[in-house]
Amino acid sequence: MQPSNERSHAPMFFLVIPCFNEEEVLHETASRLRTKFDQLIQDRLADPESRVLFVDDGSKDSTWKIISELHDEDSLFSGLKLSRNEGHQSALLSGLLYAARYADAIGSMDADLQDDINVLDQMLEKIAEGYDVVYGVRNNRDTDTGFKRWTAQTFYKFQKSMGVDTVYNHADYRVITKRVAEDLGEYKEVNLFLRGIIPLIGYRSCCVYYSRGERFAGESKYNLKKMVAFAVDGITSFSIKPIKMIAVSGFIIFLLSLIALIYLLIGHAVGNVQIGWTSTMASIWLLGGLQLFAIGIVGEYVGKAYLEAKRRPRYFIDKVLLTDTQKHDGKDVTSD
Repeated sequence: MQPSNERSHAPMFFLVIPCFNEEEVLHETASRLRTKFDQLIQDRLADPESRVLFVDDGSKDSTWKIISELHDEDSLFSGLKLSRNEGHQSALLSGLLYAARYADAIGSMDADLQDDINVLDQMLEKIAEGYDVVYGVRNNRDTDTGFKRWTAQTFYKFQKSMGVDTVYNHADYRVITKRVAEDLGEYKEVNLFLRGIIPLIGYRSCCVYYSRGERFAGESKYNLKKMVAFAVDGITSFSIKPIKMIAVSGFIIFLLSLIALIYLLIGHAVGNVQIGWTSTMASIWLLGGLQLFAIGIVGEYVGKAYLEAKRRPRYFIDKVLLTDTQKHDGKDVTSD
């Protein structure tokens, strides 16, 4: 298999799946994908040399061992092993950029089987129609808990209000063309938020809707702490509105302070000089909390600027498993 330069009738299709401690689900994921790829190849939606590319993001369990076994048993399954845990977005990016060397169309999904693989047919059909980005969008959140449903919807709405261009109810289940993946490599920031970067690239896009299922096995890797951190990264990486809000808030408080000063001066003039303890303490706590909050937001931007200024590599690829004449047997290091 050689890197493809032109799109054939049946595109070379790579499906990138980031993995972090997914030993409980990998065998079932591989089994279902084998069946699905057989169908895609039979329907001429994917080239027979298409691949599933698992990316091991520094797992502590036997994830890489299972990927290696799957690769030995079936050339459909390939693997990248990162040198350490770099996070979901970096792992996903490493797979997308590596797959772009060979593929005409590149998909991405999580390993937990919650995304409906049966809509891959529709996604690839849209690619064949000339779309460059096909977003997999959830048509409901019936499988989520009430709290997770509320936090997710709040997150999307808040992002939109902050000026971040994302697709509502879309995570990282999508199919993109080779040129989108190559253009994605031009974005060099360390603070990755692919859900916001890909819409920035432009090109023709559309959505395919599906019902998200229950996780097949294991536990979600996104706890509340990680979800909050991911939300903050998404907003601060694409919008300066929070800083503008601080400036507006400061101006409003300044006006209120002038009104309060005038009120106190009038009170002093008429002989009412008693100052209420409650109002004094409330003002101190309000202004102190606002100042700390403002410093924290500014600190987020300063920290991100610091990380970007160092220009450190986003990941290193330790091992590659790919049935190909150009297989890399040693350590593949990239700063993409």
